Amino acid sequence: MNKMLQWTALALAAATATGAYADASYPNKPITIVVPFTAGGPTDRVARDLAEALRKPLNGVTVVIDNADGAGSTIGMAKAARAKADGYTLLLNHIGVATAPILYRKLSFDVTKDFEYLGIINDVPMTLIGKPTLAPNNYKELAAYLNKEKDKVNLANAGIGSASHLCGLLLQSTLKIPLTAVPYKGAAPAIADLMGNQVDVLCDQTTNTTGQIEGKKVKAYAVTTNKRLTTPSLKDLPTLQEEGLNGFEVTIWHGLYAPKGTPPDILKKVNDALKVALKDPEFIKKSENLSAVVATDQRITPEGHKAFVQAEIAKWTPIIKAAGTFAD
Repeated sequence: MNKMLQWTALALAAATATGAYADASYPNKPITIVVPFTAGGPTDRVARDLAEALRKPLNGVTVVIDNADGAGSTIGMAKAARAKADGYTLLLNHIGVATAPILYRKLSFDVTKDFEYLGIINDVPMTLIGKPTLAPNNYKELAAYLNKEKDKVNLANAGIGSASHLCGLLLQSTLKIPLTAVPYKGAAPAIADLMGNQVDVLCDQTTNTTGQIEGKKVKAYAVTTNKRLTTPSLKDLPTLQEEGLNGFEVTIWHGLYAPKGTPPDILKKVNDALKVALKDPEFIKKSENLSAVVATDQRITPEGHKAFVQAEIAKWTPIIKAAGTFAD
């Protein structure tokens, strides 16, 4: 009996050391979600809406946002990967999780090994927009303008690895037209300069552009989905596929992650809370207002989420390699 107790004590000590067992009262203090982009940008907006929806299913604790932006989301991802694996630090990121391993030659983390996958949150369409004074008034006119002016046209993006950067790469690749990329430190300053006529065009998420389109502060030309959107202010915009760009489809998804080694019971609690949050009427309403589609499929499970990211890595690898865009 004494030997059995001794083995039990050793097993418990080992489990505690490796984090295999979690505090049954989790969560009992604020949870931080690391967002690897600037405050006010589209991913930040998704994170803040989700944080509010997560509060109730997570015992009512406060969920705070930590904007650790820079280097195409890799600074924030590295910070989350190094965090204590206790469930009190999570990561919310978009498609950058799948493209960072291709875009960056050196990373201090491995996206497939250093994170626990908790579930996909939503899919966000993108819009191709232009500055208010841009001459073209529809996509056909814009295509002719781009073909004529080529690299004289400034194509803004929110930095390497951002959603707007990836959409811009695919646009140039599909059109076979080299434009002049103008990177910014975030989506907010990029769209601010677009509205101020400092840059010409931008392809960005509806979470960041819908309000500007509704306010007629920018010119809207097309959407990147395979079907037209139902949002009143965007429903008349054609898809790029309609306009002849066969196979052109970009939606920016967001997912939730935890540091590798977070105890399984905590992971289950967070995933359960995420599933509840994704059914929250207020969260759904806020998402629909921005044309974002809340995830309901297999991707809301950890297994489905990870399989989806692996498929996205396979999809974007040839596109990024063909563009020759890499960072140290």
